[in-house]
Amino acid sequence: MLTSADRISGIFFLLFGLAMYLYVNPNYIEATEGGNISPNTVPNIVSIVMAVCGGLLALKPTNHRAHSSRSMAITGFYVALLTVGLYAMSWFGFEYVAPVLALAIMWAIGERRPLWLGLGVVVVPAVIWFLVTQILGRALP
Repeated sequence: MLTSADRISGIFFLLFGLAMYLYVNPNYIEATEGGNISPNTVPNIVSIVMAVCGGLLALKPTNHRAHSSRSMAITGFYVALLTVGLYAMSWFGFEYVAPVLALAIMWAIGERRPLWLGLGVVVVPAVIWFLVTQILGRALP
């Protein structure tokens, strides 16, 4: 039972949390003047919690079995779809890629109801764009 799915995912999240805390957060979070809380506070807390929980899972795994290879292939497809979508956003922008990506994900998970497809493809990206760009004053890719 040395190589269970829990141990593998626990080690992954331990290493991922440490990489976020030690490399990504210090190098990619900008320091700001003033304010009550530093911009890196929440990402650092999440990184530490992720690493600690990953370490605990690796040390004391559950008895769950690994998923079937079909389930893992479907998960890999979703990850590849998101990766391609994020890369496309860097070239074409959020406004053009987000609705297409939302439609592709919703279609891949089996959603076929027109109302929900419409809400997911039109309303959700529009609300995200409005909140991030207009309310928070941040730029989207």
